[in-house]
Amino acid sequence: MISVLNRIKEISYAVMYAAEANDLETVLERIAEVARELAQTQYAALGVPDGQGGLRYFKHAGMDTETVAKIQHLPRGHGLIGAIMRGRKPVVLDDMGSDHRSSGFPENHPPMESFLGVPIIVGDHLYGMLYLSNKINGEKFNEEDLLLIETLAGYAALAIAGAEVSHQHTRLLMLEERERIGMELHDGIIQSLYGIGMQVELVRRTKDTIGKSDLDSVIDSLNDVIEDIRSYITRLRHDDSNSDTVREYMHQIKSRLHPPNSIEIAINAPDILPPFSPAAFESICLIINEALSNAIRHAEASAISLDVQVTRSHLVVIVEDNGIGFDMQVAEHKQGLGLRNMQQRARLYGGEVTINSEPEVGTRLVIEVPTYSY
Repeated sequence: MISVLNRIKEISYAVMYAAEANDLETVLERIAEVARELAQTQYAALGVPDGQGGLRYFKHAGMDTETVAKIQHLPRGHGLIGAIMRGRKPVVLDDMGSDHRSSGFPENHPPMESFLGVPIIVGDHLYGMLYLSNKINGEKFNEEDLLLIETLAGYAALAIAGAEVSHQHTRLLMLEERERIGMELHDGIIQSLYGIGMQVELVRRTKDTIGKSDLDSVIDSLNDVIEDIRSYITRLRHDDSNSDTVREYMHQIKSRLHPPNSIEIAINAPDILPPFSPAAFESICLIINEALSNAIRHAEASAISLDVQVTRSHLVVIVEDNGIGFDMQVAEHKQGLGLRNMQQRARLYGGEVTINSEPEVGTRLVIEVPTYSY
């Protein structure tokens, strides 16, 4: 009895670790690794159905990146994987290849013999399927292994359901934020810019003393800004995930702000994919956008640096300028809406924003957000 209770406690702790991840894919990866460790197998995987007979996600543990790169394709929901997905019952085999439901392996796939697969299911809802292969000690899977993984699957269903709820909540927050920003841009900034453009156009037609080429340049710049903001609104209203790297995101932020040529902006950021879900990273980018915009508009600086560091536990963004700075004690009593918004957004993801500044020295703003993804 004590041994059984210890195993259940071990499972619950392991799934709690998996559930701490801040996105669904990381939760799935951690559950697969937890299953492999608990059952002491060479390989483990977790598939999530897409509702159309295929797989929405397939996360594996035990294969290195070089091995995975050589395999023609990951499983697509056929063979034994499909059998569990459709039948929703456990499957235990001593030899996968001899079972009539097996569809074989693609070229360069590592050899797998024994097999244990269970559905991750609560009521009528199938959250996924857990698969394990090749016990490290060379033995076959037994009843104790099956009970262990079925128990894990029950806990895993709760973790996956929680991650999906969290993801939907994040998407809802992002949609609300996008709609608010889109309305503010459309109703405020764009209308103001159109008004300015019309005024300058009127001046150009009535004042011969003003250089026509100068006014043409101003109007062209205004029109460019208007088109950029239109594109920005369109991007905000789309829910596309893309493969842009952290460095590319930072350059996009700089480009959208149209900084004057008098300010030198240096960007140092890793050329890697963001360690967050697309929705979460877009929200974090709004914080960075606000920080960089404030430095450009208010610091009266000649140089601004945007430095992004990604560690195993945190994303750290440092925006530093050589501008006029300000008195921190005075600023604490006059905290602007922009800074409050940045801090509130960062707290949504467990992060924080800190500022240090001195008059005539400059300002250093640090955004620190835990990744929970590595």
